[in-house]
Amino acid sequence: MNDSLRTPDSNLAVRTADTDSVFHSWSAQSTLAPFVIAGGKGCEVWDYEGNKYLDFSSMLVNVNIGHQHPKVVEAIKAQADILTTVAPAHANNMRALAAQKILDHAPANFHKVFFTNGGADAVENAIRMARIHTGRDKVISFYRSYHGNTGAAVVATGDWRRIPNEYARGHLHVFGPYLYRTEYWSTTPEQESERALHHLERVIQAQGSESIAAFLFETVPGTAGILTPPPGFLKGVRALADKYGIVLILDEVMVGFGRTGEWFAFDAFDVVPDLVSFAKGVNSGYIPVGGVLIADHIAKTFDDRVFPGGLTYSGHPLATASIVAAITAMEDEGIIENARSVGANVLGPGLRELQTKHEVIGEVRGSGVFWAVEFVTDREARTPVDAAWMGKLRTALFAAGLVPFMADNRLHVVPPCVITEDEARRGLAIIDQVLAELK
Repeated sequence: MNDSLRTPDSNLAVRTADTDSVFHSWSAQSTLAPFVIAGGKGCEVWDYEGNKYLDFSSMLVNVNIGHQHPKVVEAIKAQADILTTVAPAHANNMRALAAQKILDHAPANFHKVFFTNGGADAVENAIRMARIHTGRDKVISFYRSYHGNTGAAVVATGDWRRIPNEYARGHLHVFGPYLYRTEYWSTTPEQESERALHHLERVIQAQGSESIAAFLFETVPGTAGILTPPPGFLKGVRALADKYGIVLILDEVMVGFGRTGEWFAFDAFDVVPDLVSFAKGVNSGYIPVGGVLIADHIAKTFDDRVFPGGLTYSGHPLATASIVAAITAMEDEGIIENARSVGANVLGPGLRELQTKHEVIGEVRGSGVFWAVEFVTDREARTPVDAAWMGKLRTALFAAGLVPFMADNRLHVVPPCVITEDEARRGLAIIDQVLAELK
């Protein structure tokens, strides 16, 4: 072991040690040159050479309460002094408190939480619950989606990551609404909603409604492009679920707990799902944790029937202590309201202003601290910029002091929910400057 890594004095030493011994996800290992982070506070991170960066990525769109929130750090330390682990079959006060904190912000017909280790296994267990509850097998999700990198979750995913991993059964995909690149020749949001719902219902009918256990949809597809549903779409999905006896699972792993300026993103659409997968923002990723919110009629299925699932670290006390502290901080400090306000007053208007200045921006969309900027070479043809241009953009943003989140031809503007208006303006100014230099 290299003891010098305990107190490194250069980014190169850490980067070299990392790439020599750490196997990275979604990567060809020989081409890695990871960004090095030594520490963070609030909306900033820094490296081992003293360079500071504004975090416009929230790492993986999960650090909703910012880096190193003192109350959450202290809660983890305090719990570590009391009990560091407990078997899931036993009862523990912190697990119950965390469940109650989450349920305080859930719809009235939810009274149970199943804890998992993260978002992917939350999705896995939601699918399992839906299949057992309905006695059916098939799950319908979007092509433009991401649900995690475990057996069923990655096959429910719609993007390229599904293709080399298709080992789970019973998964179907449809095109969800995306007016900017419509699959339905729509010209208005209302048309896009109506036509996407028609397509979904025809798939249900063609597949046989009696074979379909669940819809699994991100409330707002995130990695796929921050695709806010058009008016009426989610209500239409709820109506189809009710009509055909299908369980509606809303995946809130990325969008829950403040990201869109709501406790749950579905709150803005006046829709109540049957199951909700969550993770990321529930404790800002300080300790790995996730879970499933279970509506009463689904939970009742397992009153006298064994639920065939479990995890060694389900409801881990350090993780649940961080949930209690994080949600309490969100409540006490108005963090959800701040995300909504900064999105409405600074990020939204600021990004739309950048769109008027830079021809390379084809569309801006989002809410709260959850925005996508789509780059094109031709606004009329909506031709996406290529990977080489996006690589230049990424390099330039880092060089200017901003940590970006990028996917395909998009920059996702997803800072922590605690970002101030001044910090948001500073980030927008960096983007403006870089785009002006890149032309």
